Amino acid sequence: MLVLNCSTKLLTLENMLKSHFPESLKVYGAVMNINRGNPFQKEVVLDSWPDFKAVITRRQKEAETDNLDHYTNAYAVFYKDVRAYGRLLEEHDVINWDQVFQIQGLQSELYDVTKAIANSKQLDVQLASFKAVRFSPVSALPDTSLLTTSPPRLTHLSVADADLLNRTWSRGGNEQCLRYIANLISCFPSVCVRDDKGNPVSWSITDQFATMCHGYTLPEHRRKGYSQLVALTLAWKLQSRGFPSQGNVLDDNAASISILKGIRAEFLPCRFHRLILTPVAFSGQGHL
Repeated sequence: MLVLNCSTKLLTLENMLKSHFPESLKVYGAVMNINRGNPFQKEVVLDSWPDFKAVITRRQKEAETDNLDHYTNAYAVFYKDVRAYGRLLEEHDVINWDQVFQIQGLQSELYDVTKAIANSKQLDVQLASFKAVRFSPVSALPDTSLLTTSPPRLTHLSVADADLLNRTWSRGGNEQCLRYIANLISCFPSVCVRDDKGNPVSWSITDQFATMCHGYTLPEHRRKGYSQLVALTLAWKLQSRGFPSQGNVLDDNAASISILKGIRAEFLPCRFHRLILTPVAFSGQGHL
């Protein structure tokens, strides 16, 4: 195991990962954030350097953690050789197996290899799989003319909005998610439409892997074009900062898939996999 701390090498890694798109996108997004202030206190672990075969991004050891917070206790994985990933996973001190955590990646063998090792350590593994998407280049801010003749306005989220997002997210509704969302809003780009009272009615945020997530419009404000406007504006924000604009969508989310097709997002050949791992000691306590 090698922890990559050198800023020059981290920039080199960022460039190297580009040649392995789209499978490396989650790790690439995390590494980009590390190289730009590291607001989520991440670090990079590899099997070797510079000819690495597996790379994992994780929370820094000294960062304060909550053992039930799988939102923040998150790892991203990319490998050139799945056997090297398995060996890295089994090395001492690479993974904190004593807490609830998640592993994300865009490669098909991720689940089987991780599950085999996790089962040997008596952890439960839950898999969620999504279509992976990447937005086409957005050359300019989207047209906001649909907002100019009515009270709604396009802006960004504030930490004060975190409770609303926690209550409306299918993965939310708990203390860990509330804290996580507040941190995301503080650290990364977001976009929302606010009504005449200043309340968010449609929004999207960016996560620790530079992925657009929690795109949501309140039911009473749907079919007004807000979701498309928010998605394109956030994609433009990320692209203007040099980040890839990537996202994930469930296979049965027909409304979001239709919006993504309408704005010509690219559906990637790989799928996004999110594994949530829970030690026996915390079984029934984690918010999955």
